[in-house]
Amino acid sequence: MPGLRLAAGEDRQLIGSFLEMMSAEAGAAANTLSAYERDLRGASELLGGRLAASSPQELTTLGEQWMALKRASVARKAAALRRFFGFLHDEGLREDDPSGALPRPGTERPLPKILDHASVDALFREIERRKEADDPAAHRISALVELLYGSGLRATELVSMPRNAISPDKPFLILRGKGGRERLVPISEAARAAVARWAKLVPRDSLWLFPSGKKHLSRVRLYQLLQELAADAGIPPDRISPHVLRHAFATHLLEGGADLRALQMLLGHADIATTQIYTHVDSRRLIELVNSRHPLVDASQEGA
Repeated sequence: MPGLRLAAGEDRQLIGSFLEMMSAEAGAAANTLSAYERDLRGASELLGGRLAASSPQELTTLGEQWMALKRASVARKAAALRRFFGFLHDEGLREDDPSGALPRPGTERPLPKILDHASVDALFREIERRKEADDPAAHRISALVELLYGSGLRATELVSMPRNAISPDKPFLILRGKGGRERLVPISEAARAAVARWAKLVPRDSLWLFPSGKKHLSRVRLYQLLQELAADAGIPPDRISPHVLRHAFATHLLEGGADLRALQMLLGHADIATTQIYTHVDSRRLIELVNSRHPLVDASQEGA
């Protein structure tokens, strides 16, 4: 099949790798992971163990077999498979993504989990407390959080960053993200300072900014570090993940007046429809914006 880089029969291993990514990068809850595993293994069985290698035609047939199920069940199964094929594509295991052949029963896309400003402030207060306690690891978590929340990096982009990727005198870097697309990533002064402090502690022969043994920090370990930070900051650990901090970056920028197109570029989204999930900003703020900025408000005040 054109664009296929894997063989049939690899489903079990690939599903396991996908679930590990969902746990580490997206912070998926145990029940969510269980549902994904059940739906993916069920689809694999129906396709004779060749889900990962399936064609659009096979997925169309699979969708037809689901038609007797409730709409919510079909939507859940299709969503699980779309995430799975997106993972295969991002990891370079498939050049194509056949998930467009899956049914779309019309359920709404769930809004992303985010942290409010108070929770973000609590995270940084805990980081400062650790620094004051002369904890060397505080400089690592400081750099990690500054880059996740301050630049909107994906977990994979962050942990695999080369040692010298961020220059102290450059407020940006060019990053190759999902699908091999390049994008400009702004690096704040606070993030550059945090990275500079951490870089002094990184072994000189390390290839990575965040090394771990002979490799770089894993996404699973990053997730664990954030959960430990959240717990110490008084935030329920299940509320935080690398992806949640990326969502907070996007949402807080939008609340501050960022343009949706600019946000699309900063996040590296190929389709602005993906970026539009961030338009779930506080309805009270939108109402206040209309009441304070609409030209008719000025006209009514002049006529009073």
